[in-house]
Amino acid sequence: MKFVPHLRAAALLTAVALLPATTAGYAQVDSALSPEFAKFFATYQRIKTSYVEPVDDKVLIKGAIDGMLAALDPHSAYLEGASFERLTTMIDGNYQGLGISVQMDEGAVKVVSPFKGSPADKAGIKAGDFITHIDGKLIYGLELDDAVEQMRGPAGSTVRLSVVRAGRDAPFDVTVTRGVIELEPVTSDLKAGNIGYISVNEFSRDVGNDVNNALRALRQQAAGRLGGLVLDLRRNPGGSLDEAVALSDLFLDKGAIVSQRGRTRRDTVYYDAESVFRGDAAAGIPIIVLIDAGTASASEIVAGALQDQHRALIMGERSFGKGSVQSLLPLSRDSALKLTTARYYTPSGRSVQEGGIEPDIRVPQLSDPDAALRAKYSYRESDLKRHLVNEAGLDDKALESDTKQDPRFTATAAELEKEGVEDFQLDYAIKTLKRTAGVTTAHR
Repeated sequence: MKFVPHLRAAALLTAVALLPATTAGYAQVDSALSPEFAKFFATYQRIKTSYVEPVDDKVLIKGAIDGMLAALDPHSAYLEGASFERLTTMIDGNYQGLGISVQMDEGAVKVVSPFKGSPADKAGIKAGDFITHIDGKLIYGLELDDAVEQMRGPAGSTVRLSVVRAGRDAPFDVTVTRGVIELEPVTSDLKAGNIGYISVNEFSRDVGNDVNNALRALRQQAAGRLGGLVLDLRRNPGGSLDEAVALSDLFLDKGAIVSQRGRTRRDTVYYDAESVFRGDAAAGIPIIVLIDAGTASASEIVAGALQDQHRALIMGERSFGKGSVQSLLPLSRDSALKLTTARYYTPSGRSVQEGGIEPDIRVPQLSDPDAALRAKYSYRESDLKRHLVNEAGLDDKALESDTKQDPRFTATAAELEKEGVEDFQLDYAIKTLKRTAGVTTAHR
């Protein structure tokens, strides 16, 4: 099976900024809409009386709800059962499976991103891969929940995935051993030259505190002489808005972090520094934030805040461009609406919707031999059907500029492998921080 190059993913599975609904009550139905409701009920009655087979009311009502939300934007959705459980698992818990985020793309299962260090990541599954078969069984056209259920299983068991990847002439199989996926939002390491490295993999609960604890541990390892900090937000599809604010506040001691603006004044909220953490936890330490096309939602809030406040140098590739906020509105104990209720803006008033965060220094991932091919077929918010339009308007040529070759970065993956460089973007960030030794802050 082959897929045409212009297929685009419907949405990032976890690229949602969750927050309580800010509006109370339900909108009253306009009496002028009654003819439209008459069509709706007439359709319902026709199906109930004339369809070739009896249809359960639950099937019809769920289909109607899905249809209403599908007409809005790619991030609004109805969640119940397995899909609702999957979202709460992403925020709170752990599960047994592959550790992979997937989304439907024109009937095919497309990999949004394997979680760092997960069985899928270790087996070589890449963002942008299409999974066509599970243990030899075709899954094209299945509901996403059914496909995900087949990929999950007890830790220690294996599953064979048939994969179609851009740039490969033919599909290939990958055998993955399932494991217990404990969602580890923050990992850290002290690099050569006393450069601290903190990777934020998702914005689940207590990410701000986890990064703060990681920073303290790095200071101790460096005997108090931390020469710089790399904050890695690559392949981070987002999560909690509150935690994005908390992480930004950790490194800011004044000014705005983000604002969300909705339909009414009650939906407009401003978030400022010093609301979660006091002072700058890394005062005097230069910071580089790494981003890429998988950096979305809550991750973009952090990158935009630190960039606008001139607290960090943003490095890597243009981010995904998801500048909308989704509220989780419960309908029952096991169902809810994930509804787009606002746009968010960086401290300078920029909306990242469509355009994303542009890095101060664009650095391609030269150590990945497939990076150029994946970039060719990559997708962002602006590629999604029915995406919200940036109110400020965007120049398409400006969005395409990050695909141009930079003459400074010409090394091949094979050459870098010989030099022992496994992650060129990280290596470049660390070398940049070493060159800024003695500088108070890494400025734009």
